[in-house]
Amino acid sequence: MILKKDIFGQYIFLRRLIIRVLGTFLYFRFNFVLRSRIRGAERIKNLPDRKVLFVSNHQTYFSDVSFFYHVFYSALRGYPNNIRYPGYLFCKKQNIFYVAAEETMKSGLLPKILALTGAVTVNRTWRANGENVRRKVDRSETAKIDTAIENGWVVTFPQGTTKAFAPGRIGTAILIKKHKPLVVPLKIDGFRRSFDKKGMLIKKKKSTLQLTVQDPLDIDYDKTVEEILEQVMDSIGQSKKHDFVGQLKIKEEE
Repeated sequence: MILKKDIFGQYIFLRRLIIRVLGTFLYFRFNFVLRSRIRGAERIKNLPDRKVLFVSNHQTYFSDVSFFYHVFYSALRGYPNNIRYPGYLFCKKQNIFYVAAEETMKSGLLPKILALTGAVTVNRTWRANGENVRRKVDRSETAKIDTAIENGWVVTFPQGTTKAFAPGRIGTAILIKKHKPLVVPLKIDGFRRSFDKKGMLIKKKKSTLQLTVQDPLDIDYDKTVEEILEQVMDSIGQSKKHDFVGQLKIKEEE
């Protein structure tokens, strides 16, 4: 049915069209201008259809989550760890969402178009327009994330920034404790080396984008949100114990 809408009232046919058009352009980028190394994506096909929360470190505004879509769709079409088969762009799963800062997704025409591919936008309570701020949590925004988790797959970046080894935000742990989703850690590397900060301009051709899909976390939901957040941050290689070695690696890349 062409006029069918998703849980947020967006036309599904429009979303699929944008994903396929932009995905075709990015397919050539990810496979020919750059290289990819994917591990563990065979786990994706066995995940439940809803209440899955992907947690990941973050290196660019837009290329990270775009790459995830390619990997998810390819795995669901039977090609895990391989995004060379372009037919995966016709995957019909439409209940995949990602949490993004509203100011980022409204920063230009292309971000606004990208937002139609499944962005659940929120106003960050701690930062706005490059400045540190303090805002109250908007319950209507958290309700959107609640809806997305209960009805599909959601990608979130617990640090809420592309800065490596920034502290995780407690809101991620609150969501986990509240909804008890299946939490799947994703670890990425190479995006900061390959792209500019926004993830639109390529800095280094033929560099390798790396993604590891890990086993779902075994979480004791009775633990405190601080303990849950620590477990999440450790799983994506962004906890304090990873900081020193990780910072040395970033300096070498620079």
